[in-house]
Amino acid sequence: MRLSSRSTCNLSEPTNQRLNAYALAAGAAGVGMLALAHPAEAKVVYTPANIPITQNGGAVELDLNHDGINDFQFSNIYTNDARRAPEGFHQSSMTVFPVQRSNGVRIVEFKKEPQPAALAKGKFVGPHVNFQPGQSALVMWDCAGGTSGGGCGGEWLRVKQDYLGLKFVIKGKIHYGWAHIRMAGESTPTIIGYAYETIPNKQIITGEKNTTGEFDSDTSASVNAPKREPATLALLAVGAPGLSIWRREESARRAGVSN
Repeated sequence: MRLSSRSTCNLSEPTNQRLNAYALAAGAAGVGMLALAHPAEAKVVYTPANIPITQNGGAVELDLNHDGINDFQFSNIYTNDARRAPEGFHQSSMTVFPVQRSNGVRIVEFKKEPQPAALAKGKFVGPHVNFQPGQSALVMWDCAGGTSGGGCGGEWLRVKQDYLGLKFVIKGKIHYGWAHIRMAGESTPTIIGYAYETIPNKQIITGEKNTTGEFDSDTSASVNAPKREPATLALLAVGAPGLSIWRREESARRAGVSN
């Protein structure tokens, strides 16, 4: 069968102009669709909270992204053991523990011993900062002694409220977050908010509630611990920060946290 050849025709100049305009519009629409197909931008998910960490009230677990998997565990323990000393022996401590093996807490080190950093608002949490090596409980504050004396220590000993920098895993990928904890002036430490970054391996800023630059409204959150002081019986009796004695200059602590 013989195929017939197609003839060409010349279009008028107005028709050519309309076709060119249609082609440009279609191209612009295609570019817009491609832009919509790009991966979602970074997003900070913030959760306001009121979670007490009650003394001797059992472990308190924190699920940062609400997927039903507990990410971190907090404990607040106080004991009074008369067998340890004639006048009685008080000890207390507050610890944070990454429940999952790949999770971690941002740390500072003192005498090669890691401690959970008490971070002010506006600090970065992400790659290239120090997190605890391996899965282990970290002491936020502790105290030990009796009526004859004792001592206290820890990054969170005299903090009013600050932020823990956190690293955890979602579907096998590292994400970063923070927990805002109120300490001083409260009978019970309380988690008052927490957040995480939805993009894997992307840093987050402590206090950041979303990607528009809104921050946690509590302006007193950046108040940190002054120079460490020896424990008093009054502190011990109420279970104030206990299992070792740490004393150091505030400047060393702040230098480590600011990195």
